[in-house]
Amino acid sequence: MVKGVVWEILQYKLFELGGRAVTPATLFAVAFILTAAFAMSRLVRFVLHRALVRRGVAEGRRLRSIERLVGYALMVVASIVALETAGIDLRAVIAATAVFAVGIGLAVQGIAVNFVSGLILLVEQSIKIDDIIEIDGQYCRVMNLGIRATRVRTLFEEDILVPNSMLVQQPIKNLTLHDSLIRVAVMVGVAYASDIDLVRATLEEVAARHEGGDPAYPPLVLLHEFGDSALVYEVSIWMHDPWGHRRHRSALREEIFRAFNAKGIVIAFPQMDVHLSRDLPLGARAA
Repeated sequence: MVKGVVWEILQYKLFELGGRAVTPATLFAVAFILTAAFAMSRLVRFVLHRALVRRGVAEGRRLRSIERLVGYALMVVASIVALETAGIDLRAVIAATAVFAVGIGLAVQGIAVNFVSGLILLVEQSIKIDDIIEIDGQYCRVMNLGIRATRVRTLFEEDILVPNSMLVQQPIKNLTLHDSLIRVAVMVGVAYASDIDLVRATLEEVAARHEGGDPAYPPLVLLHEFGDSALVYEVSIWMHDPWGHRRHRSALREEIFRAFNAKGIVIAFPQMDVHLSRDLPLGARAA
């Protein structure tokens, strides 16, 4: 008896909406969906917060923005489900706004791609804050991972905003992904008349005593090529300082220059021999 009365109350028609009767049961279902979605949103935001902090994403506006966006997305989906449950046919609304939706979609396409790329970077951790990466041939330090773009700083203290999609879709060299080991190489040319055994021994000695080199990786000296005016050698050392590679290259060149001067090894420079013949006729010489 009581169940029948309760059922009749729940199924009592309050009004019609979109051709469907709205009953107390409908309102309870809508309220339940929205409440459950709100609770789920809070839970997902809490789990996401823990996961991002565990992966090294610092507290701040960027972290709160990610959590809010995820929460808003869940609430939007729940609102659509609740409106459909209440009898509101959203297809007419969607059809009426289809033209605007296409225009807005094209306008925010790049933003959406960069946003998804930013989430991929946060999850995969392929690029992290303080990593040293190479972009367009120059080394940069990652300063901040944003929702749309990543801020990096060059060796000349210039800040560059790099779209996240570029870091995901294009080959990027990360010099500190697994370790900070880097090979630093310089080229030096010596005269063809030089003693190549002395040149090699001198270069190996200079490279071995260079400050900052990793002793686990011995230096490498290679005869790179027979140049037009010099025997070109390549000297390589391994170290754990990608950010200071320019300074180490400069210091290594100075050490090589001093060692060569001390041992009488001539650093070659471009030369050209011009031979003039007096046997040619005057007209041919002018031509």
